[in-house]
Amino acid sequence: MDLRLDRLTVELGGRRILRELSLDVPSGRVVGLVGPNGSGKSTALRCVYRALRPAGGAVWLGDTELSALRLRDAARSVAAVAQENGSGLDFTVAEMVALGRTPHLRGNQPLGERDRELCADAMARMDVAHLAGRGVLTLSGGERQRVLVARALAQEPSVLVLDEPTNHLDVHHQLGLLGLLRRTGLTVLVVLHDLNLAAAACDRLGVLSGGALVTVGSPREVLTTDLVREVFGVAASVVEHPETGVPQLLYTLPETLEAKTR
Repeated sequence: MDLRLDRLTVELGGRRILRELSLDVPSGRVVGLVGPNGSGKSTALRCVYRALRPAGGAVWLGDTELSALRLRDAARSVAAVAQENGSGLDFTVAEMVALGRTPHLRGNQPLGERDRELCADAMARMDVAHLAGRGVLTLSGGERQRVLVARALAQEPSVLVLDEPTNHLDVHHQLGLLGLLRRTGLTVLVVLHDLNLAAAACDRLGVLSGGALVTVGSPREVLTTDLVREVFGVAASVVEHPETGVPQLLYTLPETLEAKTR
């Protein structure tokens, strides 16, 4: 299912956080949002999973405006892993993942056989099946993050929205998660701070700064030395990965540049 952000504008506390953001996320593709802190990335995602109502513009799922759907129907199509997605209740891992089936159940309807199979598969894919009986509050940050992604997968969405999903994850699980995103066949919109991971995982990148879209394109088109300097304020050399050919950034510490100019 295609996802389209159509001239989204968000105002909070009298301040415009997002300014007429338009972005297409084609069906089955992985599109990343990158940009400095405070550039509007998380705000855009909150509009997609309906935690925020935009002051202007709309989010479209295929030919349907998202706001026209009942919350239950929207949740059957869009699953989200937000930055602040914890729970003060000490659910077990199995119970937390099972919450992903809520949009598909009525009232206190128990999980059916297919629901249980979907949950088990999601836990296996995120390498948390061995934690099924553990309380979520006893887990490390990385383990909890993987449980939240498993919950989103169990939701069986068409569109998956993730805000910094690699936070707290070790390198092995970072790469495993991003590889999984490419294999799911879902429409994925993901916010990432690590530009090298974004280049490796995403088909397209949208760069935000000051609440506005600076540019959008393939990682090769977007991640240039000039753009990284202008938007992120850092010096970097762009090289090709020797095996995949995707662009990778080699950063230079400011102290190193200062030493060279002395």
